[in-house]
Amino acid sequence: MLLNQFLLLSAVLFSIGVYGVLARRNGVLVLMSIELILNAVNINLVAFGAFRATVGGEVFALFIIAVAAAEVGVGLAMVLLMYRNRRSIDLTAIDQLRG
Repeated sequence: MLLNQFLLLSAVLFSIGVYGVLARRNGVLVLMSIELILNAVNINLVAFGAFRATVGGEVFALFIIAVAAAEVGVGLAMVLLMYRNRRSIDLTAIDQLRG
C-alpha cells in the first residue's frame, strides 16, 4: 500500500473525530471522538515510520496509546461524577458543576 492511502485514511478519521467533538453533547461520544483523533495520529506516525524505515513512529504511537488510556480513565471518571450529580451526561450542563 502507498503512503498516500494511509494519510487519506488518517485524514478521514481525524475529520470524523473533530466533527464528533464539536457536534456531540454526550460525554461518552466526545471521549470516543477524541480516541478517533488519537488513532488517526497513530496511523500517521506508524505510516511515516514505516516509510522512513525507522522505529520512531511506533515508539511515539505507543506513548500516545498510554496517554489515551490515561485520558479515558480520567474522562470516564468525570462522566461518572457528572452522571451522579446531574443524572445526565449532557455536556451543556457541565458549567453548573462548579462549586
